[in-house]
Amino acid sequence: TVLIHGLVRDEQGRKMSKSLGNGINPLDVIAQYGADALRFTLITGNAPGNDMRYTEKRVIASRNFANKIWNASRFIMMNLEQADFSDVTLEDLTSADKWILSKLNTLAKDVTDNMEKYELGIAVQKLNDFLWEEFCDWYIEMVKPRLWNDDDATKGAALWTLKHVLINALKMLHPYMPFITEEIFCNLSDEESIMISSWPEYKEEWNFAAEEKAIETIKEAVRGIRTVRTSMNVPNSKKATVYVVSDNAEIRDIFEHGKVFFAALGFASEVLVQADKTGIAEDAVSALLPEAAIYMPLAELVDIEKERERLQK
Repeated sequence: TVLIHGLVRDEQGRKMSKSLGNGINPLDVIAQYGADALRFTLITGNAPGNDMRYTEKRVIASRNFANKIWNASRFIMMNLEQADFSDVTLEDLTSADKWILSKLNTLAKDVTDNMEKYELGIAVQKLNDFLWEEFCDWYIEMVKPRLWNDDDATKGAALWTLKHVLINALKMLHPYMPFITEEIFCNLSDEESIMISSWPEYKEEWNFAAEEKAIETIKEAVRGIRTVRTSMNVPNSKKATVYVVSDNAEIRDIFEHGKVFFAALGFASEVLVQADKTGIAEDAVSALLPEAAIYMPLAELVDIEKERERLQK
């Protein structure tokens, strides 16, 4: 029987060994969760000189990550036929597209540097954060309204960006999760195999600092809105008017250009951007940013009489 042992510890912190009888048969784990999930678990959080803790929860988390990538890939492939994106250029891209490309560009540089230094655990954590949070949780949600409208130009730019980012992220993930990445890549690309495709390279012209700042500002506003709504137990299905107030013209311009996806991510029925609080009710709830304030009318979020009763109790 093949055993994982030596520098791996079990859930009680004991080193796995044949004599203790606490070894794990990798073939059993692979049969239940897949080889990619096991490989990803063994490298995640692994640093030179340190023993690693093996738990089934970590393997399940790795399996869930693989499922996340698989589902995101299926969503992208289901939409690829909606518009022609063969002649898309950088000039056609929106600020959201340039933001994720800039993030991918930085990721390619960092992951390459980490792998060359054998910092494999650090590299895979960066890939995990990028694919799960930046790409799946943020970018895909940002572009969904564009995929559902009738503007073929913006739809084509979104599809080109989705495919380009996914393919290059899969290439960097391939050394850690070879099977799922090969399967998705061969369905997305005309190339023979991901194993002989070119490695993503850092491109100076793909550094979009202004777009990164803009999207990070909107993300911070969305987090603020979600925190307020969660604290008041407001369901996502309940929309509300969102006011963005800032005396900084640059900040107002960011929200004006990002209204469509900001409204979708912030559960807004309408987004109004203005320089002062004119027209905003005194009882509006707020979320503060460094250079802006977000307001939502209380009456649109909760039943005021029921909320008063709850607070009095």
